Amino acid sequence: MTMKVYNTLSKRKEEFTPLEEGVVKMYVCGPTVYNLIHIGNARPMIVFDTVRRYLEYRGYRVEYVSNFTDVDDKIIAKAVEEGSTAEEIAQRYIAECKKDMEGMNVRPATKHPLATQEIGGMIEMIRTLIDKGFAYPSSDGTVYFRVKKCAGYGKLSHKNLDDLQSGFRSLQVSGEGQKEDPLDFVLWKPKKEGEPSWPAPWCDGRPGWHIECSVMAKKYLGDQIDIHAGGEDLIFPHHENEIAQSECCNGKPFARYWMHNAFLNIDNRKMSKSLGNFFTVREVAQEYDLQVLRFFMLSAHYRSPLNFSRDLMTAAKNGLERIRTAAEHLRLMKDQGADGPLTKEEENALEQAEGFTRKFQEAMDDDLNTADGIAAVFELVKFSNTQVTEGSTKLFAEKTYAVLETLTQILGLILEVKEEILDQEIEDMIAQRQAARKAKDFQKADEIRDALLEKGILLEDTREGVKWKRV
Repeated sequence: MTMKVYNTLSKRKEEFTPLEEGVVKMYVCGPTVYNLIHIGNARPMIVFDTVRRYLEYRGYRVEYVSNFTDVDDKIIAKAVEEGSTAEEIAQRYIAECKKDMEGMNVRPATKHPLATQEIGGMIEMIRTLIDKGFAYPSSDGTVYFRVKKCAGYGKLSHKNLDDLQSGFRSLQVSGEGQKEDPLDFVLWKPKKEGEPSWPAPWCDGRPGWHIECSVMAKKYLGDQIDIHAGGEDLIFPHHENEIAQSECCNGKPFARYWMHNAFLNIDNRKMSKSLGNFFTVREVAQEYDLQVLRFFMLSAHYRSPLNFSRDLMTAAKNGLERIRTAAEHLRLMKDQGADGPLTKEEENALEQAEGFTRKFQEAMDDDLNTADGIAAVFELVKFSNTQVTEGSTKLFAEKTYAVLETLTQILGLILEVKEEILDQEIEDMIAQRQAARKAKDFQKADEIRDALLEKGILLEDTREGVKWKRV
């Protein structure tokens, strides 16, 4: 069966055919690293990691590039606030982001380029755009892109230039007087005091945000790529501007398929710090296994808005638990079942199990419909709970488990987990130990320390208090 994806560019589902047989070149816009990632950042990470896994399951070699934006106004503001440097802030939060990605079972990209390490390529692309007449430097060294010279500008966001022009008054930015046209956007900007900067032919400064992804996609994947993906908030202006820069520089269509995930709301309201409904992945991890967050994110179609609430997370937790309980039952039957070949009934039943795999594939082939894919997994769970019994052969349990494992691996769900203790539980046990020591109940204090060690938590008594780490 052919695979179809919804292409934002054409506003319809299209049959997926990569540029090069057997290879998929995929670029996903990564986070700007000035703080811990929030659950809105987590959605594209989980969704497009799953797209990658499914493509690999279908036999493609996926070259997957996802950047870190490590130079940005927000990073600089954070550095000023902390009396640190932009580089220190970015490196710290890249490391924290990678921890959260690991917790969500998001696999590392083939390449995670950093914007600050690709400045030379950005200067080269800007120079090419100037030489071709698509960009121009202003008197202070700012370089702008000529939007009206780019044929087809607006084709991704389906905006026309007249509408953009009339709506532009609400989008005015400083430096307006230096532009040839209000729609022109920045490729390079002059340095400000105390900000990181790089020497360039036009002035010492730093790149505009949009040019970064065009250059990193070109360097690591080539002038043309198969899939460009990200959150729907990036369609305009970021992805629209990427297309303009890349196609005007390279003279070729940039990306064949544009995939965008919809927004995440919190209790039916937009997530924002001012509303007090802003959650980082790390905060969610205090209360839930991050596999629950992953399962929750995949329980809706990626193009549907998703509402995050305690009730829905509890439902996701219970759903994941059902799958893991079925897996545990199958593992037990693999050990305790009867020896020998499959019975005739078991052979027939396995054909039914393969039917759930086909259902799963049909769902995923239809624009990565993970919600229907999960429904097929639940059918398999029900099947295994009723068909694999104490009288079954080990081989039947083994083969059923293999089907379940294959489907859940595509979704990035881990069937067998060590019971991981949450940070809050650790702090509570440490408090109990401190109370026991204060009461001179040293036996109880030692028992708590040993119990934590069994769970992989090592305590260290220091002058500043008790410190702990996972081992």
